[in-house]
Formats: sequence, C-alpha cells, structure tokens
Amino acid sequence: MGHTSEAKSQLAPVPLAPQDRVAAIDVLRGLALFGVMAINLVFAFRVSIFEQFLSPSGTTSPLDSAVTIFLDRAIELKAFALFSLLFGVGLAIQWDRLAERRRTVLLLRRLMALLAIGLLHLLFIWNGDILTEYALAGVVTLPFLFAPRWFLAISGLLFLALYVMLPPLVPLPDTRWMADHVVAARHAYGTGSFAEVLLFGIDELPAIAPLHAAVFPLTVALFLWGAFVWRTGVLRNPRENRGLFFGASAAGFALTFIAPDRALANVTLAFAYGALVIGLMTTAWGPRALAWAAPLGRMAFTNYLMQSLIFGWVFYGYGLGLFGRVGAAPALVFGIAVYAAQAIFSRWWLKRYKFGPVEWLWRTLMYGALQPMRPAAAA
Repeated sequence: MGHTSEAKSQLAPVPLAPQDRVAAIDVLRGLALFGVMAINLVFAFRVSIFEQFLSPSGTTSPLDSAVTIFLDRAIELKAFALFSLLFGVGLAIQWDRLAERRRTVLLLRRLMALLAIGLLHLLFIWNGDILTEYALAGVVTLPFLFAPRWFLAISGLLFLALYVMLPPLVPLPDTRWMADHVVAARHAYGTGSFAEVLLFGIDELPAIAPLHAAVFPLTVALFLWGAFVWRTGVLRNPRENRGLFFGASAAGFALTFIAPDRALANVTLAFAYGALVIGLMTTAWGPRALAWAAPLGRMAFTNYLMQSLIFGWVFYGYGLGLFGRVGAAPALVFGIAVYAAQAIFSRWWLKRYKFGPVEWLWRTLMYGALQPMRPAAAA
C-alpha cells in the first residue's frame, strides 16, 4: 500500500507546499526584487536604456547623480545576479523532487511556459524583459542537472570566464547613434500612443539584443552555481551553517574590493549580499526583521510583471507620459512606494491563496492541470 501511494505521488507531482519552502530563499528573492525594480525604473523606464552609456547631462541634479551612482555601484547587476542564483536554486529544487522519468519533460514545459510569458512581456509590455533570457538560459542549464555538483561548479566557472571575455565581441552601437536614439526615444515613449510605443520598442530590439547576449553566459553561470549551492545542502539547514554564510559574506565583500574586473566584482558582491541575508535569517531577530519580504519573493513573478504595467503607464505616452521628465531620485521614491504597496498586497493575497496569479498560471501550465488556489481546496 505504501509503495502504491509513493508511485501515485511520482506520477502526479505537485508544487512545493508553503510549509516546505525555505523561508530565507523567499526573503532573499523579495529583497532582490527591490534591486531589480530600482534598476529597471531608473535606467530603463524613466529614460532610454542607452542614456546610461552617454556622458551625464549638465542639468542633472547632485541628488539624482548620487542616486544613479549608488544604484550603479551597489545594485545594478547584483540584484539580477541574485535573481539568477535563486532561479538556479529553484531549478535544482524542482529537479531533485520530481520523479526521475518525468522531471525533464515537466521542467522543459515549465521553461517553455516562461518563454511564452516572457515573449508576451517583451513584445507587448516592455522590451527590457529578462524572462525570455531566463527561459533560454534554463534550457541550456537543464542538461547540466544530470551531472554531479562538482561539474556544476566547474561549468559555472567556465561560463563566467566566457562572460568576462565576451563583451568586446558583442559591441554596443556607437555613441552618436545612441545620442540620436535617446532623442527619438524621448519623443516616441514620452508622447506616443500604445501602438507607437509598441512599434518603437520592437524596432529597438536589435540594438538591445547585444546587452542580453553579453550577459547570457553570466546568467547560465549563476543558474549553475545556484543549482550547485542547493545540492551542497547548506540551504536546507541554514541555521546549522550560520558561520559558513557569514564567512562567505565577508569573503564576498573582501573579494569585491580586490577583484581585477568589475564583472567579477558584480558577482562577488551578489554572493556577499545573498550569504549575508541568509545568515541574518538564522539569527533570533533576522526573521522578525525580514519576514515582510517573503511574500514579495513568493509572488516575484506577479510583482515583476505588475511593475512593468505600472511603470509603463506612468512613463509612456499612453499614460502619464513622464518619460525623460523625471529625475532619478523622485523616480526611485515612486518605485519605493510601488514596492511597499506590493509588499502589503502580496501579504494580503497569500493569506487567502497559495500562489500569486502569475505563479498559479505558470504552475498550471507546467503540470498540465489546474492548481488549487485556496489552501483549503488543496487540503
């Protein structure tokens, strides 16, 4: 009878129950979401993404300059790196808990669903989408999950080396093109109708593609390291590995200061942030201080897409049309308000439902069956 029940559970896998989740991972994902939001808002929704590659305007206020410098040095790429690590952790968790004969098909279905949602987001909402890249990087990562953990770590190092060497092979458009494009973007995004914004965003894709191509090996590397970290077992019992996390955080901060390349410094700082947050979650006061971020992390997919919808309406011509007219500091204040509202909404939603709306859709597409939304229905 026990063998029959086990066989049935393998034939009909179900999503991870909330009580089985690692709280520190959800908290870390929720905090990383803030960094992703801040970078997307200040460098991509507020102005053209290419403006950051040009010399700063003389009209920029000292406060706006300070905000952009802080985000550039302390947040940009670090938050995305954390998200990538956590995505790799999630892939490994799914891989390890699914029945061996079905896990490849289910995870491929999961990644194809992500790709479909990402393409819709990319083409119809915002061309800075990262979901499409995550889906493609996930497909590249999937075969490596058959390998032992040491192979994951070494492969991650090789992809990191490729990332460090790749940027010169994928050049950005020249400065004059970018300067002209920034002017055109201010008109198209700031005053255009939805159709005009949509068409301009699609026309922009060939110029944006090198940015994604340059970072793609790093994304794969971080997916592989996320899977490696999960398979070491340290995330299953963070409290028992408190010293390891604080030590890894200190080492990450130290390596950031001596890293010979900024690309490497971005990675080491991301690891330092992640290890520090997980270490803090093992202390007596850490969970009480950081628990508010867990609902944001559990609904990161929904919140990420909602941010695009909100920021698009605020900055593009079919809404308030504030594109190119707001400084970095007030834009960040607005982003903090949106993030705080999402924290409240996520907590409210997850008291009533098992998943965020988009998370529910993603799981339903993966498992090929409607997932129960209410905890009582699941019970």
